[in-house]
Amino acid sequence: MNDRWLSVEEIANYLGVTKDTIYTWVTGGNMPGHKVGRFWKFKQEDVDAWVKGGGAANANSHTDS
Repeated sequence: MNDRWLSVEEIANYLGVTKDTIYTWVTGGNMPGHKVGRFWKFKQEDVDAWVKGGGAANANSHTDS
């Protein structure tokens, strides 16, 4: 298991979305992330569970107009 904390850029690349989308999801309180100083950090397994649980789909329904 990869236990490394991922940056916004790394998690955006992993999910195939933009960094702006990640910021929207995480600041909206939907996506699991942790603020370390002024940077957001993510655990891949937490994000995987969030996506599998429908978190990304639910977050997209709030950001699409």
